[in-house]
Amino acid sequence: MRLILASKSLRRIEILKKYGYKFDVIPSNIQEKTKYKRPHLVVMDLAQKKANDIANKNPDAIVIGADTIVYCQGKIIGKPKDKNDAKKLLKWQSGKWQSVYTGIAVICIKKNIKIIDYEKSSCYMRKLSDEEIEEISIKHLDKAGGWGVQDKNDKLITKIKGSYYNIVGLPIEKLNKILKRIL
Repeated sequence: MRLILASKSLRRIEILKKYGYKFDVIPSNIQEKTKYKRPHLVVMDLAQKKANDIANKNPDAIVIGADTIVYCQGKIIGKPKDKNDAKKLLKWQSGKWQSVYTGIAVICIKKNIKIIDYEKSSCYMRKLSDEEIEEISIKHLDKAGGWGVQDKNDKLITKIKGSYYNIVGLPIEKLNKILKRIL
């Protein structure tokens, strides 16, 4: 059965390949808006919208949608709008624990499959200097929070509780269980 990832995220593509999945990449271009405010509902809603968008055009395929946000001290943090926004976000997160939520949606219209779930992991960002914030602020504009745990050069995240891959952007452990049930 054809498997489609409804995302152009290089990290998600890399994780799925690492785990041996054969899939096509067809990114969803939905408006990333939701009526929800609670982090787990936000990511599940957006993941479902992305998967639905592509599944409606490919009803025979199994489509994976995903969405990741960072949640720090009561604030949902998505991708920074620009370098200045990234600096503000990094300053906000510096020296704090934060939670990373990734929603996943697995949908196949033909087989009437719709599985929506999420994963939550926590991580600690070390205290950053103003110089480090300046340097890092232009590197990760495509990532929730404005940082990437997988970037070994930055060494921003010093402690992780939960799934490392969830923090990267795809909770592969949870997704593997879902796909094993339906493939």
